[in-house]
Amino acid sequence: MRFDLLAGTISLPLASVPHAPVVLVFDSGLGGLTVLAEVQRARPDARVVYAADDAAFPYGDLTETALVERVIAVMDRLITRHAPDLVVIACNTASTLVLPALRRQFAIPFVGTVPPIKPAAAATRSGLVSVLATPGTVRRDYTRDLIETYAGACAVTLVGATRLAGFAEAELAGAPVKDADLAAEIAPCFVRAGEARTDVVVLACTHYPLLLRRFERLAPWPVTWIDPAPAIARRMAQLLGPAIPEVGGAPAVAAFTGGDRITPALRGALAARGLDAVTVEAMPLRRQ
Repeated sequence: MRFDLLAGTISLPLASVPHAPVVLVFDSGLGGLTVLAEVQRARPDARVVYAADDAAFPYGDLTETALVERVIAVMDRLITRHAPDLVVIACNTASTLVLPALRRQFAIPFVGTVPPIKPAAAATRSGLVSVLATPGTVRRDYTRDLIETYAGACAVTLVGATRLAGFAEAELAGAPVKDADLAAEIAPCFVRAGEARTDVVVLACTHYPLLLRRFERLAPWPVTWIDPAPAIARRMAQLLGPAIPEVGGAPAVAAFTGGDRITPALRGALAARGLDAVTVEAMPLRRQ
């Protein structure tokens, strides 16, 4: 699979969108909220639907076959209900496994998410770069291909954090984890090699920027943290074309497929991001 480092597999720009576009931002849970903010900033005229397939969270627990089938089924329902002009897959795991199938199934553009390894390699001065990801992303051949292609001159440490996505979900739900637990998850990112030490960390899961302020406080030394969300929004804007002047977007909507973890604290966090309308479009996961 060929990836565009502006955050997605290559797609042609839309011929024209004569109305304020509808953009669907999709993730397994709450990580895509980091992308949502950049999407809204890039296209304030858009009507945005944030869709969280929380009934199947975390996607890393599914087999590849089950994940592809699940995302296609959920996407079919979402596209039928919301008629988006463009879909942002704000999830590394879903992007790498499901984008080709989504493009075959649906005749609308999809923008995916890939670890921003190329900008990390350009930013490092020490040559020591860490990629903080989920175990699934660490295992993917595409991650290693990106490193070989764009960071061959760097020493890259792959860190598959097993609990961080869940910690980010808990944080927004009003149950933040202890500093020590967070520090233990990010500690392998910080590597010394003689006088050199890690100076760039790639956030290769959209959940992780939700915890960025705490990462910065708990890090043993300052590093550059690279968040892919701005590049994803730029790619979306390229595909949609110019914004419609003097048009404000309709209120954003959040749709969950499960809703079991929607606490008052989470509703407050969603409202702070412009998601006052929260719906549950129940779609239980049938585990294989």
